[in-house]
Amino acid sequence: MTTALLRSPPAVGTGSYGALPTLPGRQGYDSSIDESLDSSLEEAGDDIDERSGSSSPGDGQDIGYGIGRATHQKLRRSFVYEEMLGPSRRIGSSDGRVRDSRVISMESEADGDETDNDTEIDEEDPPDNSPYPEVRASVVAVDDITLSINTPRMWFLSILFSLIGSSTNLFFSLRYPSISITPVIALLLAHPLGLLWDGVFCDQGDPNSPDVNKPLSPAELAAASKWTKLRRWLGQGRWNRKEHSCVYISSNVSFGFAFATDVIVEQTHFYHQNPGIIYQLLLTLSTQILGYTFAGLTRQWLVYPSGMIWPSTLMSTSMFTTLHGEENKPANGWKITRWKFFIFVFLGSFFWYFLPGLIAPFLSYFNILTWMAPKNVVVANLFGVSSGLGLFPVTFDWAQISYIGSPLMTPFWAAANVVAGLTVVMWILAPVLYYSGALFGSYMPMLSSVVFDNTGKPYDVSKILTKDFLFDEEAYKNYSKVFMPITYVLSYGLQFAALTALVSHTICWHGKDIVRQWKRSRKEARVRRTEATNTAYAPIGNTASTPRFNPALLEAYKRRRRLREHGSGSSGHGVGRNRRRTSIDERALGELMDGEDVHMRLMRRYNEAPTSWYFMTFGVMLVVGIFVVEYYPVHLPWYGLLLALGICGVFFVPIGIVMAITNQQSSLFLICQLICGSVFPGRPVANMVFVTYGYITSTQGLKFSADLKLGHYMKIPPRLLFVVQMVATIVSSLTQIAVLNWMFANVPRICTPEAVSGFTCPIARVHFNGSILWGVVGPGKFFGKGAIYRPLIWAFVIGAAAPVGIWLLARNTKRKSLWRKINLPVVFGSLSWIPPATGLNFSSWAIVCYCFNHVIRRRATAWWGKYTMTLSAALDAGLAFSLVVVFFGFIYPGWMDGFSWWGTEIYKQGCDWQACPLTTVPEGGHFGPDK
Repeated sequence: MTTALLRSPPAVGTGSYGALPTLPGRQGYDSSIDESLDSSLEEAGDDIDERSGSSSPGDGQDIGYGIGRATHQKLRRSFVYEEMLGPSRRIGSSDGRVRDSRVISMESEADGDETDNDTEIDEEDPPDNSPYPEVRASVVAVDDITLSINTPRMWFLSILFSLIGSSTNLFFSLRYPSISITPVIALLLAHPLGLLWDGVFCDQGDPNSPDVNKPLSPAELAAASKWTKLRRWLGQGRWNRKEHSCVYISSNVSFGFAFATDVIVEQTHFYHQNPGIIYQLLLTLSTQILGYTFAGLTRQWLVYPSGMIWPSTLMSTSMFTTLHGEENKPANGWKITRWKFFIFVFLGSFFWYFLPGLIAPFLSYFNILTWMAPKNVVVANLFGVSSGLGLFPVTFDWAQISYIGSPLMTPFWAAANVVAGLTVVMWILAPVLYYSGALFGSYMPMLSSVVFDNTGKPYDVSKILTKDFLFDEEAYKNYSKVFMPITYVLSYGLQFAALTALVSHTICWHGKDIVRQWKRSRKEARVRRTEATNTAYAPIGNTASTPRFNPALLEAYKRRRRLREHGSGSSGHGVGRNRRRTSIDERALGELMDGEDVHMRLMRRYNEAPTSWYFMTFGVMLVVGIFVVEYYPVHLPWYGLLLALGICGVFFVPIGIVMAITNQQSSLFLICQLICGSVFPGRPVANMVFVTYGYITSTQGLKFSADLKLGHYMKIPPRLLFVVQMVATIVSSLTQIAVLNWMFANVPRICTPEAVSGFTCPIARVHFNGSILWGVVGPGKFFGKGAIYRPLIWAFVIGAAAPVGIWLLARNTKRKSLWRKINLPVVFGSLSWIPPATGLNFSSWAIVCYCFNHVIRRRATAWWGKYTMTLSAALDAGLAFSLVVVFFGFIYPGWMDGFSWWGTEIYKQGCDWQACPLTTVPEGGHFGPDK
């Protein structure tokens, strides 16, 4: 039995886009944001000029703010809208009210009078549109309230994909090699199925076509057949982006296999416990659902502010726009629609993966420098891509490039932070420590996720266990201490530092925002109680009043119009760079970034899910969790469960803020293992359950928060979204338990080396080994007094102090200062994924991010805004589908058995793949302290 300490996989949903524009005194400021904000206001003015017959500079350079205008205009001109509202009325203005005209006038809060015509703006790109170009490029700023949502079609597809995705991923999680079905596949497959549903159950003769459901008259109802009634009920509304969003959100919360199933596998097959099916159901449901509470109670900080953009959601919103229609304005000379662009890239990605994934895997592991000197350990250490640092960052496999998240959806400033940390820690510090022999690292590979004994071999956990799987102290002393490769040691230090850095960084940079949002949410809650509406999905009545915007935004817009009319500063978009930078005061921009944008204003049309729903959910699941740990042989007391949830609660908002801005998630996996191992030593099952309630509750909660933001962008009624998420979670949990027990009963020798078809339960085996090391051996033997790795505890202190020092240096500097761009939680948290990620994953990821999100974004802004999100989605989707075809079509049937040529073997021939150490242990000898 060998050991590989579990590293929780890269953050759920990583691969995402974002930016962190901040004001002076705020970390990570991007000076192009205020220019982008002014540019968006100016684009609206240019649009009005065009409709008035005048010309403006920069025609055809659409950055992508107004997505889907042609579709909305066509829809609103249909007879259905005329019949409902009259031929002149409009839907979805920035204040959530029905409008009478194509263009609305802005009203200053100061005087309440209408402004001149030159301050009229396009309601689809209002002054309070998001200040983030990524959001404007992906999310429409209007809400079409006539779209159907709560329909049989939506529920059928949501439950269908929850069943298929959860069962498939659970099934293959117990196999090696494994495969994972991502929610992107559901996003793509749901669209043709939704259209097929419309084709079967809807026709143009239906009174409820295309979007409005008219009841039949009594005579028509009496004459209708049962099939007609059923068909009309099933064919309510039309397939649209809101229903599509709900189906995707259901898939998002259900596709990942429940971490609790691994605990069940370990208990039943490794610890030989059989607590029963009721225990399995209660453990899975409680660990999957508790995260809802943390997501719901932190909405005012993680969902409502416009600055919390949740980059992972932008790929989805871009795809919904692509699939459900859009206006196709030229972008830097490119006229191809997003949908056609997606199809071409998808096909290219699909067919290309057959090369690195099946026929020529050397394209994936392109460590060409090590091929020239295969037995040279130093070359393998520095330039290798398997056990080396990846200083030669070349690969032709999108799976390698996007392993830690899509580089196309990560802001360049965040990538720069990661690369800076990678350079200092992994490319400078790690070689210095390794070649100096520090911490006995030279006796092990430079990079590995395996721990070793004092002979340089993988640690055999079975040698320190009794037959009852209890820790044998005497056997441990006679065998060996546990040793870690130098990159693993640094990874632990980074994780320690990331944990405390997260807290101090959040307090320094976002503390005032958190307090302000808390006060604002309490005030809004009082307003909602006194002014609650009676309907959850209906337009506010028509009114002659106009939306109110920040006077500074209005003044900035009027100033630019006057400059344009007098021919001053007209270049590019009509306003010079310096003027754009100073045209809006910092306070107004800060309010727009940290406060409400048009999306929050439009969402006020719907009743929010009451906080009491989340408290009741927490109360029920907490009772279930206490019952599980007290009644069943888990050996975790009830206060241990509260401690695990407390850890999640303390770090949830800081982790959420960083993830909502950068799409980099800090993991609580290791800290939960260490705390439980210290507080409850010698209890491996308790350690597994503690980690499940602490780490998975946090991860699930962040996933729910991201879905709440997606629903926010897509204008899904919050109460319906709560029900959709809850139903999908329950369905997926029950499905996975059913599939798991079917596999226990029907797969011969499952979770053993002799298992049929490779169902050896590899992930559960690694979790089991980790529970032995941290739950039985315990953190004390790693970091206690006199332990080899005790100096690592200083990383906690460094992590807590370093962000404070950065903040003190940055708070009085100019906003372009380098100090403001340093984000230590991102630096520490992202690098903690090495291992299992390698230097190649990070360096190739950063190069692609630089090319697209720095170079192309600056030189071809319109192209970047129109196609980047679609490109990322197409590459991911093509890779996912190709993986399925390669695995099920070629590998699983055994058709590739025996297939071998130079391109399948060359990258395995040297020390990089074989993980050679620098120093070899003499035969019969050992390294490290004496036994």
